[in-house]
Amino acid sequence: MAIYLDSALISEAQTAIEWGWVKGITTNPTLLSKSDQSPEETLRQLAAIAPDELFYQLTASTYEGMIAEAERAYEIIGEKTVLKIPATAIGFQATAHLSRLMDCSVTAIYSAAQAAIAQEAGAKYAIAYVNRATRLLGDGLALVQSMAKILQGTNTQILAASLKSPDEAASALQAGADVITVPLNLLQQMTTHLLSEQTVVEFNQNGRGISWE
Repeated sequence: MAIYLDSALISEAQTAIEWGWVKGITTNPTLLSKSDQSPEETLRQLAAIAPDELFYQLTASTYEGMIAEAERAYEIIGEKTVLKIPATAIGFQATAHLSRLMDCSVTAIYSAAQAAIAQEAGAKYAIAYVNRATRLLGDGLALVQSMAKILQGTNTQILAASLKSPDEAASALQAGADVITVPLNLLQQMTTHLLSEQTVVEFNQNGRGISWE
């Protein structure tokens, strides 16, 4: 299991990585558009911050364009690169080629059949947009469960994105996701619970600890 930050803002990446338990960063074209810097410079800085993987989503619509964009992304990010390639016929073709050269994920999967093709194409990750799938299909967690059954025993992991609450994030992991990626505010929400805060206050009021000053 791993928890990633879904953001392209340098300040948010610095904050999340300093916590010590966020292991990677995912981006997409929309997130990159929110950066004050160019996509290239943003990716360079994120690559320097990320402790492990940094995801970049291809925007080219042709096979040749995807290959060229992927090579350029790898030049910028280096060995931390994980490509996000759309779950389309051309995207799967590009994945089959690029997965021999660098880590790839197939994104915007909405069926277990697509997850199966992603695995056959050599993808390291199959990405499901859980909340979006719930809105469009009726049950995003059921999608994750069906993908988990298909991918059981393979080397392709499920990455769950489009998560809107701590409960939904935890439910995605329970449904079979190996990795979740969420924005900074949700990462912060996942660390807190009112009862935890109350319990700590009670211990500190009624107990004793070692001297640290």
